[in-house]
Amino acid sequence: SGQVIELLKELKSLSGRSEWILPSIQGHMKHISNNTVLKALGRMGYAKKMTGHGFRSLAMSTLMENLGYRFEVPDRQLAHTRKSQVAAAYDRAEFIDERKKMMQDWADYIDEIAAKSAIPS
Repeated sequence: SGQVIELLKELKSLSGRSEWILPSIQGHMKHISNNTVLKALGRMGYAKKMTGHGFRSLAMSTLMENLGYRFEVPDRQLAHTRKSQVAAAYDRAEFIDERKKMMQDWADYIDEIAAKSAIPS
């Protein structure tokens, strides 16, 4: 999405000489770990309530229920493997155009929710 591209550009400008946009505090040659995300969620009060994978689940459900995408499109975006060997052998669809549209729709949906929940000044 356009929003994510802008965010990634900003993060890259802050990451210094690292090839990673979220470098580890252990050195610029490494990226943050899964535990970094869990620790951040814990500090925000979401310990044992949300995980990094929980956001993936939330996104998939919301994309299907609220934005009308069929299962295969968010499933491919989340890089899930095919459920059976037969499906893996024959189903090679990637749905790239739909995934691009879906990611923009998702970013717009998040912006809309954020705007609705903003505290009036």
